[in-house]
Amino acid sequence: MRKLQLLMAAMGASILLLLTACGSNGVPDAKNWDLEDFSYTDQEGKPFSKSDLKGKVWVADFIFTSCETVCLPMTSNMTKLQQQLKDEGIKDVEFVSFSVDPEIDKPDVLKKFGDQFNVDYGNWHFLTGYGQEEIEQFALDNFKTIVKKPEAEDQVIHGTSFFLIDQEGKIIMDYTGLQDIPFDEIIKHIKILQNY
Repeated sequence: MRKLQLLMAAMGASILLLLTACGSNGVPDAKNWDLEDFSYTDQEGKPFSKSDLKGKVWVADFIFTSCETVCLPMTSNMTKLQQQLKDEGIKDVEFVSFSVDPEIDKPDVLKKFGDQFNVDYGNWHFLTGYGQEEIEQFALDNFKTIVKKPEAEDQVIHGTSFFLIDQEGKIIMDYTGLQDIPFDEIIKHIKILQNY
C-alpha cells in the first residue's frame, strides 16, 4: 500500500511538472506574456485594436517600409506562412505587422508595401498611427524586443522575430522571422492553441 501511495504521488508530481512546462495553453515552454490594449490605424486608414483580435490566434512582427535589410525577407516569410495556413485549411489566424517608422509609414505607404508581396489583407493588418517613442516602448514592454530609431538616421533598429499570440491576447512564443523559419513548428503551435 505504501509503495502504491509513493507511486501515485510521484505520478502526480510528474503530471504537475509536465503541465507547468507546457504552460496553460498546451504549447511547450510558452512565454504567456501579457499584452496591453492598443488601438492603432491599419493600411486602409481604419482603426484596428487588440479587441479586434479577441478569440483569434495571431502572428505579429515589427517592420518598416524603407528598410534596406531584413524587412523584405521577413514580410516574404510571413506571406509564405499565410499561404501555408491557407493550404492546410487553417482559419481564424490573423497577421499583424507593426511599423517601427510611423512618421514615414502612413497607411497608403504601408498598403503599397504590402501590395509588393500580394498580401491577402483579409487577415493581415499593417499598423501605424502612433509616435516613435510609443512604438519603441510598446515593443519593449510587451514583446521584450528592441525598436530604436537613431537621430538623423533613416534606418530603424529592430528585432526580426515572429510572435505567436493566443485568443486571449497573451504572447505565447517567438521564432526567427528572417532565416530558416520553423514554419512547421509555428503551424503546430497554432493548431495546439486552436484545439485547446
